[in-house]
Amino acid sequence: MARIADIALIGVAFIWGSTFVVVQSAIEFLPPFMFNGIRFLMAAIPLTMVLFIKKTPLVKRSILYGIILGAFLFIGYAFQTLGLVFTTPSKAGFVTGLSVVIVPLFLFIFFKRSPSKGAITGSILAAIGLYLLMAGHSQAFNIGDAYVFICAFGFALHIIYTDFFTQKASLLLLTTVQLCTVGILSMGCAFMFEDPKVLLLNGVLGNKEVITALLITSLLATLLAFITQTYAQRYTTPSRVAIIFTLEPVFAAICSYLWIGERLGSLAIAGSGLIVIGMLFSELPIFAWMLKKMNKNHSVEVK
Repeated sequence: MARIADIALIGVAFIWGSTFVVVQSAIEFLPPFMFNGIRFLMAAIPLTMVLFIKKTPLVKRSILYGIILGAFLFIGYAFQTLGLVFTTPSKAGFVTGLSVVIVPLFLFIFFKRSPSKGAITGSILAAIGLYLLMAGHSQAFNIGDAYVFICAFGFALHIIYTDFFTQKASLLLLTTVQLCTVGILSMGCAFMFEDPKVLLLNGVLGNKEVITALLITSLLATLLAFITQTYAQRYTTPSRVAIIFTLEPVFAAICSYLWIGERLGSLAIAGSGLIVIGMLFSELPIFAWMLKKMNKNHSVEVK
């Protein structure tokens, strides 16, 4: 089952990586907040139906936890989608992936858990990689990259608190509430900052590209992905999941190249590679072992 779980999670990483291009195409016609609102509410409807069919108890604590997770998830997706208005899918994918190395930093700040040497090394490598990615990309650093960087913090908080809350709440209720929260917050922002009439005035509801993007992101990248991740994590570890998800920005870059012809320069490729290596250093035990071995050998040489 562990191997099947890994394959399923690789599939999730591919779906998430490929949707960067899909979302960027869709938000040319549909504003970002409105897109996310429709996407998450569409994903929440089937779960809500299952919730009531199974007569799952509406425990206040689970609902509160779901709202908190939904708020973090909203920050992640809101700023990621806003970022895609201005930046490219491959850059957005790699910057989003920095959430993996932000997690140890937040664990130290909020829970006083000292980061491992691997996590520290990974963060340094990822920071250097991010600089090279921006310096070597044909498109200079812009506001979109800054938005996506904020989204990485939202996803990092979501990862941390998901690990904590899932031990104390119903997974079905928790997932349903957080998807509803993202959908409601997104629609609220859409009515505040965007023009809801765009759905009718621009004929968006009849646009096949937008409808396809909404179906892919709501049913595959949201509903199926969240269910798959929750189920698969029963047969694997959080660290292994994080390692597998480092493939997401790689898939984003590959899909961006194949579908829209986005190319990365040599410096940008080197930077992207350092970001992935930094993610691995943060999560993969063998890298921590290598650092320990190197420190041990260095101590022997000093003596």
